[in-house]
Amino acid sequence: MGPAGELAVLLVHRRHLERGSYSPKGWIGLRPSLPFSGVLLTLTGSGERRTPVKDIAMWPCHLALLPDSRFLLVNGRTLLNKAEGFWKPNAVVFSASGTPEAEFCVGDDIPALVTDAHGGIWTAYGDEGIYGGHPESGAGLAGWDTQGQPTWTPRGRLPDHPLEGCTAATENERVWLVWYAGGRSGTFLTRITPSTGDVVSYPSPVRDPDGFAVRGDRAILTRRVHNKRSVELTRAELSGGAWTVTGREHIRVPGRVVLRCGQGRDGFLWLRAGDTWLRIEA
Repeated sequence: MGPAGELAVLLVHRRHLERGSYSPKGWIGLRPSLPFSGVLLTLTGSGERRTPVKDIAMWPCHLALLPDSRFLLVNGRTLLNKAEGFWKPNAVVFSASGTPEAEFCVGDDIPALVTDAHGGIWTAYGDEGIYGGHPESGAGLAGWDTQGQPTWTPRGRLPDHPLEGCTAATENERVWLVWYAGGRSGTFLTRITPSTGDVVSYPSPVRDPDGFAVRGDRAILTRRVHNKRSVELTRAELSGGAWTVTGREHIRVPGRVVLRCGQGRDGFLWLRAGDTWLRIEA
């Protein structure tokens, strides 16, 4: 999903695919052989746009859209080059024509990533990234610009230290990062206002959600049943400084749901189920 409501997918021809050596139950087990080429298909209110992308030299875990038809591909993992003392790049910004503009590292072990309306990149990290030595990953949450420079860190403004990122969403100018702290603390919904630096965190009414969208004082959260055609959907309302559950339902979806299946944009949750995208309003 993009900041202006665009929907995009990266199409890769079957001839570029190979079967990986490790394939957990429920995974297709195919990945592109490096380098590979593809086509970015972007759907907007005025139609569709196809952008050829050549010689992609990484396995992207995240695709994020940027202003002016630019886009970002990110591999969720990276490695430290111990000999030279730098973390290997795992993010590439592409121009509207599909040409690489910048390459950099946005941390290690990234289960959740979202871009905001101004092109900011927001990341939430997993435990291997948080405890793996990368300086920004170690904080659990981070903000970046499209040159790979850190623009935001929590700096002690969270109620606990993150252990695992869950999902992310945007709401107008605001960014929401959802993360799990472990133990009695549980899961939190953190709202960041980039223009002011304001940070507010709320206990989540759902433990470890993988989809989240918010509109004002209403929110929806989902939890997938991995590799099944169903999700648990919870509706919540913000009242008195806390999110309270107003409804729960178990819904069938047209395809199987897997990791990184949901993303919230301005009050709508886009949920990927197999080859279908569902739009659920908060």
